[in-house]
Amino acid sequence: MKKFGWMHYGPVLFFILLMPTFGTAQQKKTRAMTGSAAKGGAPADLKVAADLGQWLAKFQHVRMPFQTAGLTAREQQLVRKLVEACGYLESIYWRQSDAEGLTLYQSLGSSRNRRDIELRTYLRINASRFDLLDQDRPFVGTEPAPPGRGFYPANLTRDQVEQYVKQHPEQKAAIYNQFTIVRWNEGKLEAVPYRIAFRAFLEPAAQALRAAANLSDDAAFAQFLQLRADALLSDDYFPSDLAWLELKNPKFDIVFAPYETYLDGLLGVKGSYGAAVMVRNERESKKLELFQKYVPQIQDALPLAAEDRPSKQGLETPMEVMDTPFRAGDLTHGYQAVADNLPNDPRVHEQKGSKKLFFKNFMDARVNYIILPVARKLMEPKQAAKVSGEGYLLGTIMHEICHGLGPAFARTAAGKVSIREAIGPGFSGLEEAKADVTGMFGLKWLVDHDALPKAKLEEYYASYVGELFRTVRFGTAEAHGQAEMMEFNYLSERGAIQRNTNGRYSIDYEKIPGAVADLAKELLEIEATGDRARAENWFKKYDTMPEELKVSLKAVANVPVDIDPVFSFAERVK
Repeated sequence: MKKFGWMHYGPVLFFILLMPTFGTAQQKKTRAMTGSAAKGGAPADLKVAADLGQWLAKFQHVRMPFQTAGLTAREQQLVRKLVEACGYLESIYWRQSDAEGLTLYQSLGSSRNRRDIELRTYLRINASRFDLLDQDRPFVGTEPAPPGRGFYPANLTRDQVEQYVKQHPEQKAAIYNQFTIVRWNEGKLEAVPYRIAFRAFLEPAAQALRAAANLSDDAAFAQFLQLRADALLSDDYFPSDLAWLELKNPKFDIVFAPYETYLDGLLGVKGSYGAAVMVRNERESKKLELFQKYVPQIQDALPLAAEDRPSKQGLETPMEVMDTPFRAGDLTHGYQAVADNLPNDPRVHEQKGSKKLFFKNFMDARVNYIILPVARKLMEPKQAAKVSGEGYLLGTIMHEICHGLGPAFARTAAGKVSIREAIGPGFSGLEEAKADVTGMFGLKWLVDHDALPKAKLEEYYASYVGELFRTVRFGTAEAHGQAEMMEFNYLSERGAIQRNTNGRYSIDYEKIPGAVADLAKELLEIEATGDRARAENWFKKYDTMPEELKVSLKAVANVPVDIDPVFSFAERVK
């Protein structure tokens, strides 16, 4: 058990609502508080980063109001019921991320001390005591974040897991299952399904989804909500994922599942719960029709063997531009996604495809508050002037499309397996890089085939590089930061990005297309073969920030690293 000054408050049950019978003996010796028992302020001897105010300054508060104009009273009630459901996933996510951090966060709720308020704010931003955008550096205490967070026993290593499943092959599927937590039980590893571990939250979440379904005038959306409520209580998301992809231009939509595995640094397979309530932006959604048309052709054009790029002909490629008045779980802590490509299940990709979601209000905030200011300070002025909201939007669209392109499975000596399982913890960074680079490859393909204007190509590349500079500031502990640091180093090695004597960077527009194509080929082949060692060696070579870049980044020290969304709805974590 980690040692922190606040642990002496007194004994209450750790995870009392979740797992009364699971946990290590060590965990039972010191019991942390969660829920209403955690009250008061932090003790004076609690070790907190002295420069916490500077850490908070990295985030720009941006209001994300719930726009009710044009919505009926019934529709507004529907949205509020969906927000209620999201609160239960928020409560689970904190426990997956850092249950001790949640205890501390709740203990500070009534404090008016400035130190406590700042600490509570940063705990909320990260849903933990670890800075998600700075190598998971602890800002409370000194011990690093456990790689397995709340998914595994604190001291369990990947080697131990791999040796254990060799000795107990009958348990491998359950231990590696995306929807289980792993605990010691009488000297043996035991996989506990999410539906059991988090039942106290999943049952009311399912009830709220069913209530929302009864408020929906869209029969297909109502049916999806019912199926998703079933999935929460069965851990089988496949039927509801298929129904989700069959929605046709829904006015309201929701992300509501343990889809992403960014938080699992041990095996890279455990899903953390995330949620987003969305209202369709009709005008912007119509612009996506061009991209939907060319998805199969871009898949066929990828620099990858034909047997590793299954045809996308006839598969669903729904795309939605949505305003997002509320998010929870992994969609609201740390890195603020402006788009998503879901679900991640390769079986769904093979049968139906995937849905591309673009969060318009979050995208506008990122461009205005971060990307444009960073580009103006780090890139040569003529090229910085080419960085645009439109260029960023198109690059983001292609990024999300390309999450669903390339190989669906890895072909390994053991046969066809999930790429996520084959690559392990490095999968998230690899997949983000693949989507980035193949996305730029796809934009060039669209230009070459006259689907987009040739005069805009330099704008697209400039916007891509401007985004690289934004994201490398996260450090390589975060998947997107790791991906784009690698991309930056590779493109620099190829001369496609060059640092000038004044500390600013410029793009060689002649070299960047070939470098992007070669990098896309490398990353696609790593995924297709499921070669974990190749992936790890590739990132080891390219994911370290160069000293000269560190010097240049000092020029943007006063530019926010990301946004901190402020919603119209009350806090929902319990």
